[in-house]
Amino acid sequence: MLHFSRWKTLLIWLVAFAAIAIAAPNLLTEAQRSSLPDWLRHDRVVLGLDLQGGSHIVLKVERSDIVKDRLEEAVANVRNALRGAGIRYTGLTGNDQTVTVRITDPAQTQAAVDLLKPLTTVGGHSGPGVALQQGAEGQLSLQISDAGITADVASARTRSLDIVGRRIAGFGYDNFLVRPDGADRIVVQVLGSVDAERLKNILNQPAKLSFHLIDESMSGQEALNGRWPATSQVLYSLDDPPVPYLVDRTAFATGSNMVDIEPVVDQQTQDTAIAYRLDTEGTQRLAQATGQSIGKHLAIVFDDQVMSSPVIDAAITGGEGRISANFSDDGVRDLAIMLRAGALPATLTSVEERSVSPRFGADSIFSGLVAGLVAVVLVAALMIALYRILGVIAVVSLFFNLMLIVAVLSLAGATLTLPGIAGIVLIVGMAVDSNVLIYERIREEEKTTHSFAEAVGRGFSRAFATIIDANVTIFIAAIILFFLGSESIRGFAVTLAVGILTTVFTAFTLTRSIVAVWLRARRPRHLPKSVLAHLFEHANIRFMGIRRYVFTASAVISLIAMAAFATVGLHLGIDFTGGSLIEVTAKQGNADIADLHSRLNDLNLGDVRVERTGGPSNARIRIASQGGGENAEQSAATLVRGELQEDYDFRRVDVVGPAISGELTMMATLGVLAALAAILIYIWIRFEWQFAVGAIVATLHDVIIMLGLFVLTGIEFNLTSIAAVLTVVGYSLNDTVVVYDRMRENLKRYKKMPLPILIDASINQTLSRTVLTAATTLTALLALFLFGGEVIRSFTFAMLFGVALGTFSSIYIAAPVLIVFRLRPEAPDGEESNKTDAGVKSGTVV
Repeated sequence: MLHFSRWKTLLIWLVAFAAIAIAAPNLLTEAQRSSLPDWLRHDRVVLGLDLQGGSHIVLKVERSDIVKDRLEEAVANVRNALRGAGIRYTGLTGNDQTVTVRITDPAQTQAAVDLLKPLTTVGGHSGPGVALQQGAEGQLSLQISDAGITADVASARTRSLDIVGRRIAGFGYDNFLVRPDGADRIVVQVLGSVDAERLKNILNQPAKLSFHLIDESMSGQEALNGRWPATSQVLYSLDDPPVPYLVDRTAFATGSNMVDIEPVVDQQTQDTAIAYRLDTEGTQRLAQATGQSIGKHLAIVFDDQVMSSPVIDAAITGGEGRISANFSDDGVRDLAIMLRAGALPATLTSVEERSVSPRFGADSIFSGLVAGLVAVVLVAALMIALYRILGVIAVVSLFFNLMLIVAVLSLAGATLTLPGIAGIVLIVGMAVDSNVLIYERIREEEKTTHSFAEAVGRGFSRAFATIIDANVTIFIAAIILFFLGSESIRGFAVTLAVGILTTVFTAFTLTRSIVAVWLRARRPRHLPKSVLAHLFEHANIRFMGIRRYVFTASAVISLIAMAAFATVGLHLGIDFTGGSLIEVTAKQGNADIADLHSRLNDLNLGDVRVERTGGPSNARIRIASQGGGENAEQSAATLVRGELQEDYDFRRVDVVGPAISGELTMMATLGVLAALAAILIYIWIRFEWQFAVGAIVATLHDVIIMLGLFVLTGIEFNLTSIAAVLTVVGYSLNDTVVVYDRMRENLKRYKKMPLPILIDASINQTLSRTVLTAATTLTALLALFLFGGEVIRSFTFAMLFGVALGTFSSIYIAAPVLIVFRLRPEAPDGEESNKTDAGVKSGTVV
């Protein structure tokens, strides 16, 4: 008999209405939320980039820049130290991570060694990552270790974080996030309407500006044709074609000395420039250097390129000036932003970009909401048709479950993505599984108890362990998915995991309390009658009678799938191969696929595929990996933007460099293996080893067939496909665990019953739950497939197939394996046949 004390019932309903109060602000505008009482929390679910638009960019500190700077610094330190001590040397060079020099006088070699030893200590900045080695004939070398470079890369990453944030803020964006990622990466996320190409341009450049003198001992071209002084270097101008200049290495003022930087426009010539004022130290150095070099040329260097080379007519003493910049108005403003924010210690290369237009995000929200509403209506109608008043209770519980999911996401400040919406829709289909398990268990208990109230109590109690075991498998898959990679997949994993927890909570608190109230108020004597619910009540299907045929057929199909996987292979997306995926919308009329293909082929980007997607005005462009490193992928996307921006709007741009694609491939592989291992270890602990083996075989069967589906259909296999596979594995094992749980129960109850008979009885007893849960889940997924939008259609299609496949494998793969591994010795065939006919009636064991 169900019994809930008043305080417990009150607490349950307080939690339910608190969830509604916390979730409700998500439906209000900013103005409406600001008018709410102070005591009411204003937490909201944060919409992900794919729903509100914006850019997600991963920047990598260029290790080569750090090596170059360290090498130049080490060469300069060696030169200054030896010259300062009057030690003669020759052949001072820096190559890779090694500085070499030969001491001319052998008698001075030891003095040189003692002089250079401080460069290997922390005080010389080079730190403990530098080793000094002595060779024959006065040869000395300083070796900069990989560990030292790695430490400097990490330091540069840390210093770059604040600079990147200042640059984005200076660009005018206020809704952005900058965070470290690993030892050498920075993740930037800017929400809203974003000019991604311009944003990347201001984030990539070090923006190191410095003032030098031109070395006029020879021209830049003469220096290239011969040898130039070691104290100078050849740099090129920003002109097209570039002009070489011989520039003195010593900088007497840098961008760090600049204050009050502003872009200005000459009212007469309309030329753009950067007006600046130097601090006291910079003013003094500039005045001294220019006062001693009247008539010579000043070199203003920006990122190792000569931006301007004016003649020094007089000493510049005021500390103010202008830098002429042959840039567009936007270019000058961007330059001012970079100079104000400060120079980066190294170039930041974009290794990944995910950009979405706000309009595309709004379309995704609308599609997701429509799909969710349709799923709720269909699942609610099905549950009410199946269970009448108990179906209504399940729907009420589902409503509060959804409110609880939104409330938890709001309190946690979680990010809701389009796959996250798909996760909520999936939960709509799966959440009623707990109710189906409980109701079907109550139906069985009715036949063995005298009191319906007692049957209800026992139904809830006996379903508890099964529900926990079944949901743990999907929860483990969700946890693994969270660590797989992209933000969108994390959004799916979070909503799935939260939905599983809230589903179990509502099933054994809210649903149970409502059923208890119904029992006290109406005092029913049996479950409400429903034709649909009794479809499998008298089921006595001999599943194991054809196990050999089905097992053989499944083995053949699996072998064909593996052969296709090995020969044809998967159609891998850019997540795993690198490259660019761009979706565009024609500004006028329809997208001309042939014209797009022709224009893009003229850019010489290699393999380019163009197809229509989501309507006549939309097209999807896929550009294969360029094979030239991270910059090559970004350059390809930039060329496409430049070629098409006059005629097309960019709905979505994904660019994945080789470093990211390699890591995603490794993460996906490890993630799948980890999920399978964790789930199967759980089953091994909860059940006998034969059950774990059966689960392994069934899981491998599902994964192989799913991969075969991707090969056969040519659907792109990407990170969302991994999410689909893992979710299907979790769902399949969820189904398998329910059947296994009943088998384990029957094994204890009927100790001498032949295993095939017992398996058939267990499957028949849980068949209504298996079919009804599959029906509700497939109903929700079908709504998602039809109304969820193009972006997640392939994901939903794979899920639809996978749920049907998982239902099949839980019966015809996971169960027969128990017979193969002799969970219980079989009776002779004749005896088994007789007992099969007489031993199972009306779906129950007698």
